[in-house]
Amino acid sequence: MASAQPGLTADGAGAGAGDDGSGPLRSSSFRWYFAGRSISLAGSAMSPVALAFGVLALTGSAVWVSAVTSTAMVATVATMLFGGGIADRYRRSTVLCLASLGAGLTQSGVAILLITHQHPALLLPFAVGNGMFQGITTPVLRGIVSNLATGRGLQQASSLLATAGNLARILGPTSAGLLTASAGGGWAIAADAASFLLAAACFARIAMPDPPKRVGGGPTMLSDLREGWTYFASQPWIWSVTLAFAIFNATNRGIWLVLGPVIAFDTIGVTGWGLVLSAQGIGALLASVVLVKVPLLQRPMRPALAAMALAALPLILLGAGADAIWLAGAAFLAGAATELFTVTWETVNYTHISERLLSRVGAHDEFWSFVSFPLGQMSAPALAAAFGTATVALSGGTVAALAMLCVSLLPVFRRIEIHHGNR
Repeated sequence: MASAQPGLTADGAGAGAGDDGSGPLRSSSFRWYFAGRSISLAGSAMSPVALAFGVLALTGSAVWVSAVTSTAMVATVATMLFGGGIADRYRRSTVLCLASLGAGLTQSGVAILLITHQHPALLLPFAVGNGMFQGITTPVLRGIVSNLATGRGLQQASSLLATAGNLARILGPTSAGLLTASAGGGWAIAADAASFLLAAACFARIAMPDPPKRVGGGPTMLSDLREGWTYFASQPWIWSVTLAFAIFNATNRGIWLVLGPVIAFDTIGVTGWGLVLSAQGIGALLASVVLVKVPLLQRPMRPALAAMALAALPLILLGAGADAIWLAGAAFLAGAATELFTVTWETVNYTHISERLLSRVGAHDEFWSFVSFPLGQMSAPALAAAFGTATVALSGGTVAALAMLCVSLLPVFRRIEIHHGNR
């Protein structure tokens, strides 16, 4: 078990490279994981654009687009906590391989239905299946890095994976748009399906020891899930950050995604909006590249949480009527700040939470911080109709920034330390 006192390290070192400063890429298992994850991220970055335009081409209805995407999202969230129990109970590389295989097969079904112009209702079962596999995958990703890297390698591993993700988010939508425009959304989804299957082949090459065998009368899945919740609820340094992000996701991300394009359409235009989103991606990419080499502070949580307040700045400026250049600059800072926090949070989790609990605790962190996101999305139009889009944007961004600043002041974060030697 990790110590309940922040500042002390958890037991159970990972099995990968990193302690000697060689870096996680010296480990063949991490290289296979990095390759598979990079391939999967590249495909997944194409999926939202391809699916939306593929369903629109099939139905001409935004209602069906919402139905298909919402069905997958609900299935993901509903499965996430159960996925945490699975990921901590069985060998994570095997779970990840099987989940990727399942996601590839369900996406193949979606691709076939779109290519052959079938009724959109047939997409819904595949959306449920794909969402469930994504819900299982998410907690695995929170835990497997600790099996593949140790010490300084934990931060490097997180930064390398973040770099791959940021590159995918920059290049994926453009690639999906070109493929969808030339061949159709179904073929772009087929490329995503192929990426899952290829990733599963990479994950199958990861060498990891089997978890300890469970004897008869051992803990059940339900008791495992209860143990994960008990630990999560007993650690203020974890649930306080989760609560802050629940507020942030509802008041900033939800409003940004829904009202952002609406405000931009009447102010900076589509081109300006594209510039802002690209600047955000570039900021995140540069930060992740820098963090591969530059070590985090020994006590990184307060600066990282305070920096996250900058992630709300673009929404505040959007509501204030700022022009595209100012918004792009703020978006660049927001992308960099978000990436700094992400790498910091993952590294701190790997350091202070026992490896056997990582996925279950991570599942609660993801679930409770993410469950408010749809609430923000759904309430944004009604709030804008009542108070005006600019007011809602300003208020939402301000509340999100305050949530991050307030949680950064909690005394518990003075004692959260990471050590760049052994885990």
